[in-house]
Amino acid sequence: MAISRLCFGECGDRTRLTDRLAFFLVVMCTGACAGPCRGHGRSGMNDGMGDNFVCHTVRVVSYPGVMVAGFVLFVFLEQAGVPLTLSSYLPVAAAAGLITLHEIVLPHREDWKPARAEIANDATFLVAVQILLPYILSLAAVLWLADAARATGWAVTTLWPNDLPILAQALLMLVGADFLRYWMHRAFHRFAPLWRLHAVHHSPHRLYWLNVGRFHPIEKAIQYLADALPFIVLGVSEPVLAVYFVFFAINGFFQHSNCSVRLGPLNYIVSGPELHRWHHSELAEEADTNFGNNLIVWDMLFGTRFLPAGREVGPLGLQNRAYPLSFLAQMKSPFVNSPTAD
Repeated sequence: MAISRLCFGECGDRTRLTDRLAFFLVVMCTGACAGPCRGHGRSGMNDGMGDNFVCHTVRVVSYPGVMVAGFVLFVFLEQAGVPLTLSSYLPVAAAAGLITLHEIVLPHREDWKPARAEIANDATFLVAVQILLPYILSLAAVLWLADAARATGWAVTTLWPNDLPILAQALLMLVGADFLRYWMHRAFHRFAPLWRLHAVHHSPHRLYWLNVGRFHPIEKAIQYLADALPFIVLGVSEPVLAVYFVFFAINGFFQHSNCSVRLGPLNYIVSGPELHRWHHSELAEEADTNFGNNLIVWDMLFGTRFLPAGREVGPLGLQNRAYPLSFLAQMKSPFVNSPTAD
């Protein structure tokens, strides 16, 4: 099948490779680093001092390892004839499990571990805004519009290079979508009506992977104008969308995670957790940086990349520390609560 040739060609024991990656990641994230690498600095930060080899390796390998494992599982499921939607969601769910394990065993900050009420709220956001809403939008608007455009003959499907390899198409979509999202994200920070919507996403006082989905549904609908609708209208195929989704989801989970990681040179390519934590700073001059959704390349090009050496981000969230945090309250917060008023 097309996707099965994406990375492996016609050969390669995918089952064996998947098993080895999974085994390696589980071993690296369990008891071997439960004790010696808990070198917490001030505010409970896991500063990595006193690491043993295993803990250091986990910090370096976790992000690329989980990403590769997710794609290996994706390719294996697709080749096995599993429906494309399920082939996409299962690797993402498996990655979420591994990221959760990493957060438990080797957190970046002990005081960022969420309370049960936070988990319940963020799970509601994830299901309602990140799963159900996109499905409804796809049925009611995006797919209908794309089909109508093709039926009436004005769809510009010939503009998309469908003859390129699927991986190349996915990379092209990734760069293009991130360019659109970069400028949209900057607009949400600059213009007051948009910032009131986006403040919902910036309201948490700690980061962990589940609150990546904390967006007001109106903002999520607007985001669809940049990272879904143009590419569907252009005729991007479902396999390409699936590859994009797997990277988008796993990177997003890591980006918001409380995992202690060291991405090294990857911090000049992807918008990972070490960069994104500064974007959630309470200080506006720090939060107005690192706008990249998946990639950091546009921030580098336009001068908004920010990763200071030798210090860690301070308090997270909004200047209004009394801003409500529950799901129901945040549905009306953009219209009744100021992100800056005390």
